[in-house]
Amino acid sequence: MTSNFKTWPVTLLLAVLSLPIVIMFAYLIVDTVTDTTAGSLIPDRFTLEHWRFLFEPPQTGRADIWAVTLNTFLFAGSTSLIVVSVSVTSGYALSRLNMPFRKFFLGGVLTLHAFPTVTLIIAIFLMLQMTGLYNTLIGVILVKTALELPFGIWIMKGFYDTVPWEIEMAGIADGADRFTVWRKLVLPQVHPGLAALGLFSFLSAWSEFILPQVLAPDGASQVLSTYMQNLIKDDRAPDFNLFKSVGLFYALPVMTIYLIFNQKLMNIYGGGTKG
Repeated sequence: MTSNFKTWPVTLLLAVLSLPIVIMFAYLIVDTVTDTTAGSLIPDRFTLEHWRFLFEPPQTGRADIWAVTLNTFLFAGSTSLIVVSVSVTSGYALSRLNMPFRKFFLGGVLTLHAFPTVTLIIAIFLMLQMTGLYNTLIGVILVKTALELPFGIWIMKGFYDTVPWEIEMAGIADGADRFTVWRKLVLPQVHPGLAALGLFSFLSAWSEFILPQVLAPDGASQVLSTYMQNLIKDDRAPDFNLFKSVGLFYALPVMTIYLIFNQKLMNIYGGGTKG
């Protein structure tokens, strides 16, 4: 009880600082289901007109929202799957195997993660054009995966570093091969990090805008982030309520994932940091 009493000023301060954000989110939700007269803060009437994009055929020059949503799920899901698959094996190799130039490779991984995406975009653009992957969803997936992998490998190496060697030695002493030891004894120990990395990679790809906008501008490869940008491209008659509704639709999966898996997302910082 004493500990809870001592923390209430911090809790109160955080609640006050968060209040403007909560109010803005509340107004966002209200605006998607109401009409309001210009200059007024009180809605005039309830309406679902702003959600018409879910049911109506797409307008000329605008992609189908459900096709775009499917592209977004494919983009985020594929990126997450590849990042986890590569990181879970690469992290183990860097943590457990006495590889040549191991420290040099680890330094290179961190250096690659330090580069902002925009500084590499021209080189990536040229590479995709030469390989024929420009303006394709596959090309964007491969680029996003490559940019996320250094972070994923480093995180998984940290989690493997926290697993005692004695677990593997016991398995080998019982006659199991190295792969069986990794799969049955070591991998269960790093499941929290694996789940956190998968969720983190998914959310990172879900919110990506620069790569799809620059590397896959064609409507067939659109994702929700670029779809929203196209909604306000014509600034002469912008439909802000429609923009807010699409934005809320775009945010709902992320909000749902966070509410369900927030503890696992926090595990991304639980891995070790041994070199």
